[in-house]
Amino acid sequence: MRGFKGGMFGGGFRTGRKFDAADLQLIILALLSEQPRHGYELIKTFEERSGGFYVPSPGVIYPALTYLEETGQAEVEASGTKKLYRITESGQKRVDDNKDLVEATFAKLAAIGEKMARVREVFDGGEDDGRDSPFDRHGAGDVHRARHLLRSALRSKFPWTKAEGARIAAILERAAADIIRGDVKNED
Repeated sequence: MRGFKGGMFGGGFRTGRKFDAADLQLIILALLSEQPRHGYELIKTFEERSGGFYVPSPGVIYPALTYLEETGQAEVEASGTKKLYRITESGQKRVDDNKDLVEATFAKLAAIGEKMARVREVFDGGEDDGRDSPFDRHGAGDVHRARHLLRSALRSKFPWTKAEGARIAAILERAAADIIRGDVKNED
């Protein structure tokens, strides 16, 4: 698949731009085949399906929609100040011809959305709301507090020199390696 370039979610999206232009156009068409949508609705749909991981900017979505309209794969209907986009037969043929890529992309967006939800649960866990949190069993409250302490420490040092930035990066890299290595004995 052209749009997938590895990344933080193990073979998911690359950092920065998540799709190449052709793949983005294809996925927009697939979303339009589900129902007509406004540009903003497309942005929100990408955000929802990826759990907030991918939120394309209007500067990415609207040029893609314009291209799809100009090539006859989508048509637009003025609805007040908004434009409602619909897929055409030509656009539907493109979606049908690339069904496997569309399904794989939607599956990857869903998987990333699930991972993002788990990450949020861990980072949001541990707040003392008077209830017994399942995250407390896993030390998420401790992780949450430590994460806030780290953020505070970084803010207190900013702006830093190049040498200080390198020192901080080395500390964070060692911490990440320790977390991944998992050398802590299970205390449960």
